[in-house]
Amino acid sequence: QIFDAGDYFGIMQVEEVDEEEEGDEEMEEELKKKPNPGNEPCFKVIVTNENGLQASNPNSIFLIDHAWTYRVEHARQQLLHVPGLLHRMTNLMGIDFHGEIPDEGSIEQVLQEMWKYNQTYQISQGTAEEKVPVWYIMDEFGSRIQHSDQPSFATAPLFYMPQQIAYTVLWPLRDLETGDEVTRDYAYGETDRLIRKCVLLPWVSNEVLDVNCFTPEPSDEHYQAILAENKEKLPTAINPPVYDKDKVFKVFTDVQQVLNNLTHPRFVFTDNEGEADILYNFSHFKDYRKLSEERPEVMLNQFPCENLLTVKDCLASISRRAGGPDGPRWLPRTFNLQTELPQFISYFQQRDRRGEDNHWICKPWNLARSLDTHITNSLNNIIRHRESSPKVVCKYIENPVLFHREDVGMVKFDIRYVVLLRSIKPLKLYIHDVFWLRFSNRAFSLDDLDDYEKHFTVMNYAPGVTLKQVHCEEFIPLFEKQYPEYPWTTVQANIFKAFAELFQVASAKPAPLGICDYPSSRAIYAVDLMLKWDTSRDGKRIMQPQILEVNFNPDCDRACKYRPSFFNDVFSTLFLDETDNCHVTCIV
Repeated sequence: QIFDAGDYFGIMQVEEVDEEEEGDEEMEEELKKKPNPGNEPCFKVIVTNENGLQASNPNSIFLIDHAWTYRVEHARQQLLHVPGLLHRMTNLMGIDFHGEIPDEGSIEQVLQEMWKYNQTYQISQGTAEEKVPVWYIMDEFGSRIQHSDQPSFATAPLFYMPQQIAYTVLWPLRDLETGDEVTRDYAYGETDRLIRKCVLLPWVSNEVLDVNCFTPEPSDEHYQAILAENKEKLPTAINPPVYDKDKVFKVFTDVQQVLNNLTHPRFVFTDNEGEADILYNFSHFKDYRKLSEERPEVMLNQFPCENLLTVKDCLASISRRAGGPDGPRWLPRTFNLQTELPQFISYFQQRDRRGEDNHWICKPWNLARSLDTHITNSLNNIIRHRESSPKVVCKYIENPVLFHREDVGMVKFDIRYVVLLRSIKPLKLYIHDVFWLRFSNRAFSLDDLDDYEKHFTVMNYAPGVTLKQVHCEEFIPLFEKQYPEYPWTTVQANIFKAFAELFQVASAKPAPLGICDYPSSRAIYAVDLMLKWDTSRDGKRIMQPQILEVNFNPDCDRACKYRPSFFNDVFSTLFLDETDNCHVTCIV
């Protein structure tokens, strides 16, 4: 709790050398090159203590306070309402702000500039909401420390449990004398030269990255590594089990919606996993090898390697099998920020030069419900988001097909279909006839990118937010009235075609490069999609489906309320191969 940095360091303001002055030209060039946060003026931190600093001295460790700690989605509100915050941030970032009352312009500037100052950490325990990355800006002293590829100091965030407060710790990497500059490496931990250049772009704004933005499908080793990381053990080959025509199956499940709604006479529940014929687990099943060797006749509700569909970076990788390097038309252009950062930056800059729309959406690989998901047209913002948690960045749909809501106007909507995967070899895919609609609560426009109720459709988890529900049977006539030239049967046929292609490429290669064809596996997924305006090859305006994500073990609460036979239909289709009277459509 001792803030003694003031006894050892000073902040110096650096004046830009005037063009006319006969200065040392090399010095001038150096100054121009220095990446400096903020516009003007530029600052540096130097050692002022007359004895300098010894790296081996246990007292050469300093605390830096955090001026602002926040989650991105709350930033605008805090700048508006927290007294003094906007004033302090504009000062720290060198932005002109003279008023007393926060104005939109200054707030906008801070929201843009803050990506040059932001640092991040995550709390590793708690709910999904609590694990969303936290961003912070160090105080004036910490924020003035400049970058160097050969830094004199290192910094790291430290969370102090007794006070529940985070600080930054600063310590020297070598002995320093009075007057030496305090620097740190803004791309700490990155050794690859190209990646370092990418990561440092926010501070060297005019740098153009000229690399090929072609993103081929990753290597086989990439998929092998994912399998190892997931700790899944692939099954040994088995013969497809054959069951008696009238067998009653014992089901072991921890899924409450199944326990409450499955009433089909050929299924009974058991509490004994060892005697079950069907395992219907909520959590990820790992040891298929053991199951295939010891109990090959037991069916289960998961496929080995299905994460190739349900994890966003994998979904993008396998989809490239259908549409070449740009991916298929039914998937927004997607880059994996961990492995494809240079290609993404190059693509972004090319679009920028051509004057094309450059709104993107950053999503974590593996969080649901739109958590830690951000829409932005700022390259700096996207580059820095890579530091918090593994993310993909997808082209944001700037021209979505909208739906007219009486109370609000033209809003975004997405559609969720329940897809039943009966087998991989041969590929057998069904769709439940009831689909679900979710709507935004505010009229769509390409601004206010942090306005959740304008840009997102997942409302059933946000407290105090209204959830607009329209049933699919009501929706179709309303939709056709709004878009008379686009009959729903045609739109839906295109959607099903996209689903069929997705599952064909997902099963086109043997595991772990594709979903494993384990004969005892069955699964139910929810596929979320939107429609966007596009132009067909012959110049017609079309509604192009855009697959957003594939969810494992989806929440089927609304399905069961509306169609009480929902799980009877699902179990009959998947485990009995009986689809008569089941409200499902076979698409492959």
